[in-house]
Amino acid sequence: MEEELKSLIKVWFCAIISISYCYYLPPRIKSGVPRLLSVFPVLALFLVLPLLFSSVHLSLITAFFLAWLANFKLILFSFDKGPLTPLPTNLSRFFCFTCFPIKAQQNPKSHSHLPKLSFAIKVVIFGVLLHLYGYRRNLSPTLLLALYFAHLYLEIEIILTFVKVVVFIFLGCDLEPQSNKPYLATSLQDFWGRRWNLMVPAILRPAVYAPMRRVSERRMSSGWALFPGILAAFVVSGLVHELLFFYLTRETPTGEVTLFFVVQGVCTAAELAVKKKTTVMKRWQLSPAVSRLLTVGFVFVTGGWLFTPQLIRSGVIERYTNEALLFVNFVEQ
Repeated sequence: MEEELKSLIKVWFCAIISISYCYYLPPRIKSGVPRLLSVFPVLALFLVLPLLFSSVHLSLITAFFLAWLANFKLILFSFDKGPLTPLPTNLSRFFCFTCFPIKAQQNPKSHSHLPKLSFAIKVVIFGVLLHLYGYRRNLSPTLLLALYFAHLYLEIEIILTFVKVVVFIFLGCDLEPQSNKPYLATSLQDFWGRRWNLMVPAILRPAVYAPMRRVSERRMSSGWALFPGILAAFVVSGLVHELLFFYLTRETPTGEVTLFFVVQGVCTAAELAVKKKTTVMKRWQLSPAVSRLLTVGFVFVTGGWLFTPQLIRSGVIERYTNEALLFVNFVEQ
């Protein structure tokens, strides 16, 4: 634990210094390739920093904030795009908007609007999940897999809620939610585009989807050019998740997680193609309850098929839950 804390201090000290450099020097350089070259050493450093941890939690959190979010935002920033453009008014804002999956809203709300009740409910449910892990040897593999998914979702929500509160207190800005009740999604487009991990599509749209769509429009109509853009965004998301899995398992990527996102991309594109056929949609329109069941069920089933096997084989999920239980025991003592 002591070594991990030392690594944590070193990693985030390096991150603060690197982001301070990106705030003061690259904006003075012409946008495009010249600015991208100026931030390239920082991009490379952020890819290495998660490897300094042996803890699954610290490695995952650092990889998500630095290797994924910060790197993509800095790449967009190099071309005057993304949430870092226009340049935030001070270094603190620049650091927060670079590292964390948050984006300032146009009309900030008061602190009283923070979802205290829903947050308390999530904490209680999360505590119940941790308690159930004590009986995990008696649970079916399917139920245990559902617990892992719920655990990951709730832990991310709880961590990001703390981040939002801290940012609000010190920077005075309200923030958009990370997720929007993904369990209520009525379609794959709704799930991936408007409900799950909202900051990811907000980054992938300008970084991958929009450029690919512009290129595709040179060869096909604008109405169909969106499909290559969708597939490209899902493929890039899959490759990024392969990198995140490497940080967790330290094993050679198997390609399963990329295939998971390719399947999601193909099915989302097919869903949109069907929606274009208005007569088909009117004939086969489903109730919201059935649509939600099919959507969430499809993501869960394909996730169990392609997304989680590598984590289970490598023992990462077992280590992840054990670390969570150790932390809870440490807090209780």
